[in-house]
Amino acid sequence: MTGSPLATLPHLDDVLTADEVRATGAHLAELQLKTGMIPWFPGGHCDPWNHVESAMALDVAGFHAEAEQAYRWLAATQRADGSWHNYYRSDGSVEEAKLDTNVCAYVATGLWHHWRCTGDVAFVDELFPVVRRALDWVLGHRRADGTILWAVEADHAPWAYALLTGSSSIQHSLRCGAELAELIDSPRPDWAAAADTIAGVVADRPDAFEPKTRWAMDWYYPVLTGAVTGEAAKAHLVDRWDTFALEGLGIRCVSDERWVTASETAECSLAFASIGDLATATDLLAWTRPHRLAHGAYWTGIVHPSGERFPFEEHTSYTAAAIILAADAITGASPASDVFSRAHRELD
Repeated sequence: MTGSPLATLPHLDDVLTADEVRATGAHLAELQLKTGMIPWFPGGHCDPWNHVESAMALDVAGFHAEAEQAYRWLAATQRADGSWHNYYRSDGSVEEAKLDTNVCAYVATGLWHHWRCTGDVAFVDELFPVVRRALDWVLGHRRADGTILWAVEADHAPWAYALLTGSSSIQHSLRCGAELAELIDSPRPDWAAAADTIAGVVADRPDAFEPKTRWAMDWYYPVLTGAVTGEAAKAHLVDRWDTFALEGLGIRCVSDERWVTASETAECSLAFASIGDLATATDLLAWTRPHRLAHGAYWTGIVHPSGERFPFEEHTSYTAAAIILAADAITGASPASDVFSRAHRELD
């Protein structure tokens, strides 16, 4: 394993140091199996969305070879139709056969992020067919209004509704895929057009989605992914702050429990960073400190006021990854630090 020089890593005094970023990157690299799979924790399962999130964090921490190995695992396990199953065991077998459209789309965000970090066009050429198959499969599950059905059973029976969080993330992945296509002179304007349609529904017709307002992700994801921009994005984040934020502690996973998760807190930090509110983003990231373990991992959640860790004693790769990505978005340390803020900046 290697890593970037400390000078090129995110560093925030009293919040997260470059040394700590490198330690967390090394922790993710140590979790990675020889196949390239990155499980949630040792012996745990893997889902392709969080696997990509971990690969992105590896790139920020300078573990580029490990990130490439992670993307090659996706290439090796992709189904012929372009999809992946929802969960895989460490031995490579399928734990849950459902096919989730957002899970399958995220490889486009990951590969675009990897190119921004490394400038390796040859690797984009190698992996772009994986992205093309994945996004075309995802767009095969559009509803009449242009939004994407959440999931498909392994026997191809589709679920009946779309999700706000998933659709927000999918439109961002489609934009990343369109950028990749332009990069290799194989343009896919239909991907960008599909993203525009989805973003329009997210911004103007949130009632088109299955109601999941109990979950924090439905609050901040439309802003994090650039589906809602400008003054509307700022108002959107203010709107439910008091519902989900426990001041000084973090972001609740769900509105009716005092269960703070470091991943939701870091992702909310990313959302605030994307609109340029770096002060709030930094405060949120600082609130994840009680979740940090000495070797660089992070407890998934803490219940307040008891301080009980929930799920019990669980520390997860996707949590550590979200912390690194938030630190990068705040500091601008890597060339890919603006992956989630570009839609907001282009509006200015």
